[in-house]
Amino acid sequence: MALEIYKRGQGKYTRLCSAFGFGLIAAIGCYQLYNTLQAVGFGQNEQVALWIRTMLPAGLFVILALLIFWLVNKPYVADFMIAGEGEMKKVSWSSKEEIIVSTFIVIMVVVLMAAMLGVTDLIFELFFHWLLS
Repeated sequence: MALEIYKRGQGKYTRLCSAFGFGLIAAIGCYQLYNTLQAVGFGQNEQVALWIRTMLPAGLFVILALLIFWLVNKPYVADFMIAGEGEMKKVSWSSKEEIIVSTFIVIMVVVLMAAMLGVTDLIFELFFHWLLS
């Protein structure tokens, strides 16, 4: 029951990508824990210290992986992800040409506004320099 996949096949990619992302974060955290434990002396012989330094992050990763699996298959979380994937399929995505033109327009507007603000700043600077001298 605990390892059963809720609504198998629905929201597959959303759940897979979410689990992979959370798993990657957990793996990076466990690796950082491993690096932190490298600097700690446990007061034991070297083999026991090595076992603690490696098995503690590995065990934590296994526990986090099981928690992630449980969370993505929890009914209300899985239903939310299934609904999210369904909504993403309904979106009408812009074409490549529309995106290129829109991006170009945004960049040009930003450059134009920066130039206008720069000129305005220069005018105010000259005005106040003239006024104060």
